[in-house]
Amino acid sequence: MDTRIKDLCDLVRETSYAIHEYLGTGHLEKVYENALVHRLQKAGLKVKQQHPLKVYDEDGTEIGDYYADLMIEDLLIVELKACKTFAEEHKAQILGYLRSANMEHGLLINFGSYKFQIQKFVMTQSHRSPVIPIIRSVVFSFASLALFCS
Repeated sequence: MDTRIKDLCDLVRETSYAIHEYLGTGHLEKVYENALVHRLQKAGLKVKQQHPLKVYDEDGTEIGDYYADLMIEDLLIVELKACKTFAEEHKAQILGYLRSANMEHGLLINFGSYKFQIQKFVMTQSHRSPVIPIIRSVVFSFASLALFCS
C-alpha cells in the first residue's frame, strides 16, 4: 500500500480517537465532523466537508448526487456516524461513495459507540467493486488504540 495513504489513514484514525476521547458520546454527527475537520486542517491537511459526488447510470446519464462527509487530500473519503454501532447500510454507503468518486480508499468512523469504531474500505482499481474482505475492520476500545489495519 502507498505509504502516503497509510500515513493519512493513521493520522485520521489517531485524530478521530482523540476526539472520541475528548468529546465522548452523545453529540450529533455534525459536531464530530466539525471537530475532525478543525483538527485535520490544523495539521495542514486539505479537507472538504460535504463533498458532492455525482452518480451516473451505465450510459453516462447523471442520476443523482451523494455528499461525502469528508474528502481528505483528494485521496480519502471519510464517512462519519454517531450511532450505537455500524449497520450494513453504513458500509453500503461508503462503498457507493467510493464507486461514484472512482476512488480507492475510504474510512467509516463511528463516534456514537462507547468503543471507538473505525473501518477501512479499499476498492479494486480494475472493477471498482469492493475487495472482499479487504474491508478490514477494527473496533477500538481505549485499551486497543495501538491496533489498526493498514
